[in-house]
Amino acid sequence: MKKLVPVLVLALFFTACKKGQEPPKSKDINKAPHAFVDRFSSTAGHLFVRAGDNGLPGANKPIDMDMVPFITNGLTASGMHTTYYNFDVQSMHPDDIYVFFKKSNPTVEITEQHHVIPSLPGEGDYSDFWRVNKVLVPDYYVPNTLTSEAEIKASGLQIEKTNIIVNCPVVPFGSTASLKFGGGSQQLVICWYNDKAAAYFNFDEAPLTADAMGDVPLADIFVQFNDNAAGPSSGFKAEPATTQTHNVIDSSPGDADYSPLWQVHVIDNADFWSVKDLMTAMNATILNPNAALVNCPVVK
Repeated sequence: MKKLVPVLVLALFFTACKKGQEPPKSKDINKAPHAFVDRFSSTAGHLFVRAGDNGLPGANKPIDMDMVPFITNGLTASGMHTTYYNFDVQSMHPDDIYVFFKKSNPTVEITEQHHVIPSLPGEGDYSDFWRVNKVLVPDYYVPNTLTSEAEIKASGLQIEKTNIIVNCPVVPFGSTASLKFGGGSQQLVICWYNDKAAAYFNFDEAPLTADAMGDVPLADIFVQFNDNAAGPSSGFKAEPATTQTHNVIDSSPGDADYSPLWQVHVIDNADFWSVKDLMTAMNATILNPNAALVNCPVVK
């Protein structure tokens, strides 16, 4: 017969425990069912919505981020070539992500415990951007016994909301992205979502801090489409026989004001050849100064 853990000990971190229950058991994320992810449904997508034969991956199918329209070659503020991934329109209001730390030493993360997220693309308050919440657990906490937001909140454990924001777009398992700022390639990170396994990319090219309202900081990008009237559906205007656009970002990783969440300014494609850097982009004809907020992390 398995030895029972006294209810008094369990109650310290599981308020719902009752006398006679066995100790919480660690859950194996590698054996957990996979969460169903669809970034291109009508509820999740904005610029990228699956329709007809537009070529977007099927629901829960892997995404190759190195294929157009998910990757764009543009220009930096000084006119140098740059590359960024396109993760569609995103909210400036981050959702919560739960990261576990020892209460006895809140600087020590419990790396064996996978992070916990409360939403997937198309659900509730989902955003690619997450505000880090520190879950403070006793030294005897068994990693991966808490695998959902509901369990965490019901546990009675102390939760500290930080000002740290991370850019972690949730994608279907098998998705790939070969570019990472500074070298290497993106690797999928596995996390918990309601007792299921989910996967995300972690774009850490620059630290992000919540603003005074708790939101994701913004930067500016100037873009031109093939057809001014059709806009995004016509694709970005590019130099002949290349994928080199004259989309201009106003900051890059390492700059104090860099953010991967861009406020989109649409400029007249008639000014395409005159746009060579931030100064010339700002002097071009602005058709729409506040078109959208898009998640486009710089990777090269």
